[in-house]
Amino acid sequence: MPASATRFALESARAFVLAASAAIALAAPAGAQLIVRHSLPVETAKTMANVAQQKCKELGYSVSVHVVDAAGDTLVAYRGQDSGVHTFVNSFRKAYSAMTFRRPSSTFAEALEKGQISTQLQLMLPDMAGQQGGFPIQFGDEVIGGIGASGAGMGADSTCAQAGIDAVAEQLR
Repeated sequence: MPASATRFALESARAFVLAASAAIALAAPAGAQLIVRHSLPVETAKTMANVAQQKCKELGYSVSVHVVDAAGDTLVAYRGQDSGVHTFVNSFRKAYSAMTFRRPSSTFAEALEKGQISTQLQLMLPDMAGQQGGFPIQFGDEVIGGIGASGAGMGADSTCAQAGIDAVAEQLR
């Protein structure tokens, strides 16, 4: 093999090794930057909704209950047999608000009253609700969804929604 051919082969091999090394070096940080997120299983969401409805039934109320995931999509939606039609939409809004703001839905109304949130935000985000009865669902510090109950009033919506969360507390640790 002539010297020029040998030199070309060595330079080509060195270029390949350098390119491969650069590709590996650049790929490693990209993988390290991925975020791990947890999802709320549908069966867990069903348990939460069933317990919330049962708790309200024990208190003498027929309620609607929604459980949403971290994207605000509905996982479970129940309308109580004797609950008002509006409670179905309202339970979704409570669950969605709690998930979005990462705090109980009632804090949305409190922030509006204190002027911390403009009334324009309420118009821009029509799926928000500031009544009691919605809570974020957390896996450790990560919000993985929201639960909302509507139809009991007088603070009982919160009691029922919290019962749903408490029923699966061990799974959320």
